[in-house]
This record gives sequence, C-alpha cells and structure tokens, in this order.
Amino acid sequence: MSPPKENVSLLFKLYCLTVMTLIAAAYTVALRYTRTVQTELYFSTTAVCITEVIKLFLSVGILAKETGSLARLITSLRENVFGSPKELLKLSVPSLVYAVQNNMAFLALSNLDAAVYQVTYQLKIPCTALFTVLMLKRSLTKLQWFSVFMLCGGVTLVQWKPAQATKVQVEQNPWLGFGAITVAVLCSGFAGVFFEKILKSSDTSLWVRNIQMYLPGIVVTLIGVYLSEGAQVLEKGFFYGYTYYVWFVILLASVGGVYTSVVVKYTDNIMKGFSAAAAIVLSTVASVLLFGLQLTATFSLGAFLVCVSIYLYVPRQDATKTQPAETKTSKERLATV
Repeated sequence: MSPPKENVSLLFKLYCLTVMTLIAAAYTVALRYTRTVQTELYFSTTAVCITEVIKLFLSVGILAKETGSLARLITSLRENVFGSPKELLKLSVPSLVYAVQNNMAFLALSNLDAAVYQVTYQLKIPCTALFTVLMLKRSLTKLQWFSVFMLCGGVTLVQWKPAQATKVQVEQNPWLGFGAITVAVLCSGFAGVFFEKILKSSDTSLWVRNIQMYLPGIVVTLIGVYLSEGAQVLEKGFFYGYTYYVWFVILLASVGGVYTSVVVKYTDNIMKGFSAAAAIVLSTVASVLLFGLQLTATFSLGAFLVCVSIYLYVPRQDATKTQPAETKTSKERLATV
C-alpha cells in the first residue's frame, strides 16, 4: 500500500485522497449520531484509545506484508521500534498532540451543533498552511493563500443552513465547545506538519513511523482515560455505552487514520485539509438524504467555492513542490503511458 515515493502515481494519490474523503464524510455523520442521539453516551477517551490500538495492528499487518516474512518483520520491529528509543520519543510528540486533538474534537462535537463544529474546525486549514510555511520553510503563492481562505468561506456557506435545522437531545455548553475546538485546531496544524516533516526527512518505512507513533499514542490515550473519566470507567466499564454504531465510528476513524498518513506522506497536510473540506460537502449531502434537510442556495454557493478553491490550489501546489528529479520521473511515466 506504500510504494516507494518515486513510483507513486497521480492515480494512487487521487485514490488515497478519495478514500480518505469518503471515510471522513461517513465518520462525521456517524460520530454526530452516536454523540447526540444515544441516551447512554460512551466514553470518548476510550474510543480514541481503541482507535489507536486498531491503527497499530493495521500498521503492523501492512508492515508484515511489506517485509514479506515473519523473521524480517521481527527484525524490522526490533531495529526500528524497540531498539530506537530516540525515535519513539520523537514520534511521541505528534502522538501526544494528536491525542489531545482527538479528545478535544469529541468534546467540541458534543457541545456544538454539527454545522458550527464543521465551520470552526476548518480554521485548521489556514492554521496548517501557516505551520507548513514556518516549519517546512515552504512558500505559498498569493493565489494559494486566497484559495485556502476561499475554502474556509465555502465550508461556512455549506454548513450555514443545517446549523438552524439540527436537533439535539443532550445539553450542550457552547463556550466549552468553542474552547475545545480552538485547542483542536492548533493541535491539528502543528501535529500534522510535525509528522509530515518526520516522514519526509528520511527513507524509513511509513508503517514503521506509524508504529513508532501509535505505541506512545496508546500510552497517552490510556493516561487520558484515567485522568478524564477514570472513576466512571471503573464504575461502568471500559466499553460502557458501546453499540454497533460506536464500533463503526471507531473503525472509520482507524482506517481513516491509516489513509491520512499515506496522504501526508505522498502529498501534504494542506491537501489533506482540502480533502476534509470536500468530505464536509459530502456529509452535508448525506444529512440531506438521511435526515431530510433541504438544500439551499447558500449550500450550493459554498460547494461551488470549495470546488473552485481546490481547482485553484492543486495545480500550483504541484508546480511549487515538485523537484527537478521528480519532474523528470513524472515525464518518464507520462511518456511510458
């Protein structure tokens, strides 16, 4: 699933972006359902922890397929994971920040309307762009910055009407929700760019890097369970409130997380943000179909702006990032086709 970088085709990138977009759209609808409709709410911290465990097993499985044998898998894990404490420590940074982000996202979505959550959470796109410029020393053109903020405006319009139509069955605290979403936005921008920098600074396997991040991530999330809801978990049980829908959400988050790492490796975090915005359009359409919401002129305009912003950003992005050697490789592939 993770071919060498020089052999990654445009089709493979589009495939990963498309799958990640579809998963994100389904995740938003399903997560909102489990957090607002169920009367017995499950513990969000335990869901985040289980997600990390599943992502770890998925990465180990894919690494096993990549290495080709059990012996080589064990050797790879011994040398790159258990024998590299410095690398584990380095990857614990985004792991810790991602854990905070995920828990803040759960908290925000439990205290904000789905539309308000989606709109405010899109501030992670310009935030990510800013971290990209500062940490990766990558320049963006004025048109790219324009497209980034156009995307935020488009998403705002897409979610404007549903915000008035959403019905919730639990008490919400908007101030707590906005505070949580602010922390989540900053965490998303920093952790994503930090992880991208690590992935692209060496030839270490993507799946080894994922394992290095998920191992401390499990520890971090377990600590989060204890600190946030430890007493309640001990009283009611780790899997209290879990239904088939909750497990479906966890599965979506796990698979989506794996695809996200592939997208970050072979494109970048800003493209990941554009993919997430497209997912918002799809999740809103799904809400129309599932919950009877009405499409409005603001939704149509917002969806149009999202599409235009993606069109304006993508061609320039390739031209800005591509190195001469990679350009030559791309031309050779085109000539072969």
